[in-house]
Amino acid sequence: MEAAGPSAKKKRSDELEADESPPPAIAAMEAPNPQPAAKKKRSSHIQESAPPPGAGEGGGAGEADRISGLPDAILGEIISLLPTKDGARTQVLASRWRHLWRAAPLNLDSVGFPAEDDDAYARAVSRILSTHRGPGRRFRVAAHLIHSRPDTVDAWLRSPALDNLQEIDFYHRSMDPYQLRPSPSPPPASISRFSGSLRVATFSKCRIPDSLAETLCFPELKQLGIEKVRISEGAFQSLISSCPALECLFVNESFGFSCLRINSNSLRSIGVRAQRCWRDEPRFDELIIEDAPCLEKLLYADRFGIRLSVVAAPKLTTFGCPSDTHRDLRILFGATEFQGLNTVSLMTVMRSVKILAVHLWIFDLDKVIDLMKCFPCLEKLYMMGGCNSTKANFWRRKHRLLLKSLDIHLKTVVLECYRGINGLVRFASFFLMNARELEVLRLVVGTEDYNEQFFAEQHMMLEMEKRASRGARLDFTTHTCYVGGLLPIKHVCELSITDPFQCRC
Repeated sequence: MEAAGPSAKKKRSDELEADESPPPAIAAMEAPNPQPAAKKKRSSHIQESAPPPGAGEGGGAGEADRISGLPDAILGEIISLLPTKDGARTQVLASRWRHLWRAAPLNLDSVGFPAEDDDAYARAVSRILSTHRGPGRRFRVAAHLIHSRPDTVDAWLRSPALDNLQEIDFYHRSMDPYQLRPSPSPPPASISRFSGSLRVATFSKCRIPDSLAETLCFPELKQLGIEKVRISEGAFQSLISSCPALECLFVNESFGFSCLRINSNSLRSIGVRAQRCWRDEPRFDELIIEDAPCLEKLLYADRFGIRLSVVAAPKLTTFGCPSDTHRDLRILFGATEFQGLNTVSLMTVMRSVKILAVHLWIFDLDKVIDLMKCFPCLEKLYMMGGCNSTKANFWRRKHRLLLKSLDIHLKTVVLECYRGINGLVRFASFFLMNARELEVLRLVVGTEDYNEQFFAEQHMMLEMEKRASRGARLDFTTHTCYVGGLLPIKHVCELSITDPFQCRC
């Protein structure tokens, strides 16, 4: 037994020396941006990404390697959920892990790759794809490569490492000079090979021609993002109709079409945002929800005016963020019509809507009361903007008859740009005095007003002791996560977020 000791130690030492250089996938990701610690021995490298408990081979007495004892399929799933670099680094943990990364579903997210050097960026992606056996889970690369390296992107999409790919994301970077491109390029036609497996797709800063849209078919696709994309109305309709399982649709600053019609039995969440269109391109300015029986969340930022018509959306729960900035802009809910946020006719009520966010140029209580008539079952109301001016907002006599019949179910009210002036005090007091189920009135104030003296003054001016709901409280804050103008895709596509306007930071 003693004679075997030195031989075993020597064998282990030889294994460590053979493992001194990192696997190719790690080198591909780390070589473009070498760090000072890269010249150190492997022990220093491992300290940067500590192995999970039990992942080492030679642990001390009594240290059981429970993680490595899991089946390969489970370990592969764990690795595929890690960031790209961390997933590749698991190869150096132990010989038990060495083959797992190459066999685990590939999660290739290139966001951390060298943005200033396209050659190094492309080499890193190519090296990873060449060393992985597949299948693919997620492939995320910068959209500008569609134009600058179309053949390379096409070769990537044909790689066996991406077989059965589930998520593809051509993301846009603000540093890319898209606005200077006279004609954006289309994504490679080879993307159609993922028709049977793709679940999530985002296209950015490219063109989807009619000929390509007609060939695409994604029967399993759940989420579709179209950002800064040139696409015709016919191509868009063809693309949506080829996704019968689609649940989330995000359209951000895209052009080439003027109207988007929605007829879908599966869509649960829609987010749209228009832009000023350059040149002679048609501009997206009308959204028609003709038939969406499962639609729960509708978010749109209408900085440049999007006419909205909701014909049938019986499950719509969350709606935002209409604005009174465009006073001639028409919004239709069934037979109820708004011009901006001014009620033209009130013929239909939307009882399904529980969460509403609006952008007010001027805090006008009459407008808000009309909205509450259209959405009589509101539980959360967010009022954004309003930093320019406010009306007098007298309501005690003006609306005394209405208040006898108006049933207010609000539990949360958020009011931005609160400054404690008389018009705003009367505006806020309306909810305190009449919302019998109110739990919180959140007032977003400036930093100069965020102090105990201001809080005490407002408690007195708002007559908190007379509030209709004894459990209601005032909550002062200096910040809110405003998503009306900046519409992130996560608020649209994360179906678990029923209230995208709630501040989570």
